[in-house]
Amino acid sequence: MDAAESFRLSWRAIRSHKLRSALTVLGVVIGVGAVITFVTLGASLQADILGQVGGERTPNVYVWAGPEGQNGGPGAGAQPVFTERDLDELRALSGVSAVVPRGIVPTAAVSSGGDTVAQRQVIATSPASFDSASFAAGRPFRQGEREVVLNERAARLFETQAVVGDEVTLRLASGESVGAEVVGLLNASAGGGPFAGLDSQPLVFVPTDPFYGTTIESPETGETQRVYPTVTVIAEDFGAVAGAKTDVRAYLDDRSDAAALVPDDYAFSVRTDQDLVDQIEELLSTLTDFVTGIAVISLIVGSIGIANMMLVSVTERTREIGIMKAVGAQKRDVLQLFLLEAVMLGVFGAVAGVPVGILGAYAAAEYVGLSLVFPLEWFAIAVGVGLLVGVVAGLYPAWNAARTDPIDALRYE
Repeated sequence: MDAAESFRLSWRAIRSHKLRSALTVLGVVIGVGAVITFVTLGASLQADILGQVGGERTPNVYVWAGPEGQNGGPGAGAQPVFTERDLDELRALSGVSAVVPRGIVPTAAVSSGGDTVAQRQVIATSPASFDSASFAAGRPFRQGEREVVLNERAARLFETQAVVGDEVTLRLASGESVGAEVVGLLNASAGGGPFAGLDSQPLVFVPTDPFYGTTIESPETGETQRVYPTVTVIAEDFGAVAGAKTDVRAYLDDRSDAAALVPDDYAFSVRTDQDLVDQIEELLSTLTDFVTGIAVISLIVGSIGIANMMLVSVTERTREIGIMKAVGAQKRDVLQLFLLEAVMLGVFGAVAGVPVGILGAYAAAEYVGLSLVFPLEWFAIAVGVGLLVGVVAGLYPAWNAARTDPIDALRYE
């Protein structure tokens, strides 16, 4: 039996049971559509987050001490172990342009213009933190002055948006209230670096002097010094980043105050922008694979539907099979006929599932505010999966039909 005749007979069998065939195809459509939806959303989310994190690479090396083996973003679980002496020693390393400490000042609220909003912390850092930042208005604060810098979201917290020159009051967690002047407003695109996380959140920056008061006795000098949980080492240029990273790691492990202060179950993390981007990309890929794996279950259900339909079809067409064999059809002809029918159902479902998946991804992306990125290779994979689902699901029923004894088949009622 030639391929054209097999196709004609298979198509006739599918059309003769329209509703049953449609429901079988629908299972594959849902499975393929779900896979494409989740893969597209995963690719879009990955492009969006990596665009935020890796869009503007800096020659920075980020340093913190956190629990060994802990997964999380930069600075997760960080403890204050880096003393002023450590900062001076890091500044003296070859290829290092600046060292920026970062500490947390616990607060209860921030007030401006008679309006008070909750704010559980402000970030204490140095003016060098803003060397590459873009200001919408104003300037960086100065060390030793009661001045603050706000990002755009923090400025909009108040009923009357804060502007440069406004007076704000920081209500510290200790109960003390401290007044300060707003001297700078960061652009919307400017954030607090990787230590602030990926989300756009209200950020209030203050100088370490006079706001940051966490101190400890330096194990090396015996002096009481400020101590910080995270540090950013800025290399002179991108070419110096690798060397600076190696030197920072060597200093921390060998002769730093931090090595003596870090808890036994903590370890130093020394990461560059590229390290952080790679880590985030790996996490996002794992998440996408997991969600896509769940969607693949729908495809498995669809393949079971095809197998079930084909088994029923073989039973219903037992006499037809017997007649075909009686007039000279070979086992391979019967096998080809039923296998082609199963493959056609799978391919129809896969082809119809592609636009369904695109529409699902578009609707979900619109809801969460993502720009769509289409992994085009998955559209071809979807059709291939439909073909594979048809072959796998139809193989046993087709083989069962091919083994049918023509005498028994002709006697079948």
